[in-house]
Amino acid sequence: MEKRDIRKLTTEQIKTWLTEQGEQGFRAKQIHEWLWKKSARSFAEMTNLSLKTRELLDQHFAIYSLTTARQQQSHDGTIKSAFQLHDSHLVEGVLIPATDRMTACVSSQVGCSLTCKFCATGYMDRKRNLEAGEIYDQVVEIARQAEGSFGAPLTNIVYMGMGEPLLNYANMMQSIEHITSPQGLGMSPKRITVSTAGIAKMIKKLGDDQVRFRLALSLHAANDTKRNQIMPINESNSLDNLAEALNYFYKKTGNRITFEYIVFNNFNDSLQDAKELWEFTKRVPARVNIIEYNPIAEADFRNTGADKLDQFAAFLEDRGVTVSIRRSRGKDIDAACGQLANKSEALKT
Repeated sequence: MEKRDIRKLTTEQIKTWLTEQGEQGFRAKQIHEWLWKKSARSFAEMTNLSLKTRELLDQHFAIYSLTTARQQQSHDGTIKSAFQLHDSHLVEGVLIPATDRMTACVSSQVGCSLTCKFCATGYMDRKRNLEAGEIYDQVVEIARQAEGSFGAPLTNIVYMGMGEPLLNYANMMQSIEHITSPQGLGMSPKRITVSTAGIAKMIKKLGDDQVRFRLALSLHAANDTKRNQIMPINESNSLDNLAEALNYFYKKTGNRITFEYIVFNNFNDSLQDAKELWEFTKRVPARVNIIEYNPIAEADFRNTGADKLDQFAAFLEDRGVTVSIRRSRGKDIDAACGQLANKSEALKT
């Protein structure tokens, strides 16, 4: 039988178990620190516990940490990792280095169930949700890469890898708690962005939970007809519903939303499309990230031309919208936005 995953237990649950075994309850706090602050991979590392206690823990529990199955580095410095989970599934995470920041892009699910037409992960089946510890482990590993390859600490985290974070709500939230807590990694929640394809009721739940991290909506079209074509989730989460949910989130948290907008050649890159996007930003307090498209084998979309992209951005800026253009990073190793699809699955065969 598989041992219990100790990282699924709260400190109080560990304390209760220790007491039942005749051990000292205060050891639970030490174990928590080893798991979430020091990122221990084994009970043997917990050297301030007695050998007897460590052996007892090892008999009953496991730390199901991930391992790096493969690592690739792009010519621009971006590092993509295939992380192997304890049940042999693979997910991908990316380190995106820049002069002023080191960003970890992490996955929240093995595969995805949303079938967005432009995203490689959307062509995979969703196998399962990641546990909070598995999301946390990606951050720890990518932080080590930042220090090892660039001599710089990790500064930012984006939940923009494989999967839809809001469909793994409890584990996503718990992972952020361990990443931001003083008893965990101690990162500022303002350095974390969770990206969603747009699930209105879960966006409202984020508001009710008064989260302190940032929220990004993968928008990509500001009219329902076009968005339905590329993002089937829009059929049950229309732009009207999303606008209502995002305004609710904003009123509850005070956090301005980011709209992510990939520009596809001759699909959503006209000045009419820009006008529709501008009008949508008037409904929801938001800034816009315009993202270059990264072609994938499964879809026929192409990136728009540089001139059209600049005209699109200028139209918005002239009307007071805060706009950033995100250039592709790691495209040569399929690490760019929308390209994570576990080509590394071949490693298992």
